[in-house]
Amino acid sequence: MDHVAPFDAQHLTAISKVLGDTTDGLTGSEIEYLLRDCRIPDVTPSITKWKRLLNAFGEYQNRRQFGNHVVVFINRVMKPVQYTENPNKFLERRDRLNTVLAFSGMYVDTDGKVKRSQRAANLNEAMERASRLHAALSSRAVHRDVLEYCRAELLQENYFHAVFEATKSIAAKVRQLSGLVNDGAQLIQAALAGASPLLAINDLRTDSDRSEQSGFVNLLVGVFGTVRNPLAHNPKVEWAMDEQDALDTLTLVSMIHRKLDRARRLR
Repeated sequence: MDHVAPFDAQHLTAISKVLGDTTDGLTGSEIEYLLRDCRIPDVTPSITKWKRLLNAFGEYQNRRQFGNHVVVFINRVMKPVQYTENPNKFLERRDRLNTVLAFSGMYVDTDGKVKRSQRAANLNEAMERASRLHAALSSRAVHRDVLEYCRAELLQENYFHAVFEATKSIAAKVRQLSGLVNDGAQLIQAALAGASPLLAINDLRTDSDRSEQSGFVNLLVGVFGTVRNPLAHNPKVEWAMDEQDALDTLTLVSMIHRKLDRARRLR
């Protein structure tokens, strides 16, 4: 990386607290080795880990008037090969670093290297960039309405409520397109089912068209029956929703929104 401007005290402190975290951070011996490997003087080796890093980074930065050494240290810490036995540790540490680095206009990429990005303006923006689920959905070009309905939940990586809010967006769009006020399966049947539906996702001219329309109705009813209704009626602790389930469900909801965007009102 080219010249990196000095980090301010708050950013250096936040970076040091991530890397020197008592539970998930580097060990004392790792800090000793990495500082030596990066040729950063270990000026206070006997104090708390994060303060030890902060003093080392700050003293070197004050002397050289740049922040490149901090980037070099992070690059060294985040080499993916070191996390082959515990890839989740890489993801968690990368997320925490990215939330902090976003305020400096940087991020740790999937290859473990610090790269430039647009500077984050606020905490929500920084957290959004760091969210793995949001990043995965963005890479799949998930429909904007899905993200709009569950943006707050995605920022908190609250998969249960993110999926719940996203599935509610389907009914909201069908009501908007149809003018109906029903909900759930009753709404879908009234708007899209039958020989002469109110809304059609195709021309309904051929057997294939009518089969697609019928299958789409079944899909929507199935989403309400298997996802939205159980989420609405069961406590979060009784309904497991991990990251992969959330990603798959939200991608399905995105496809449904794209179909509805092309729907025509027939009567």
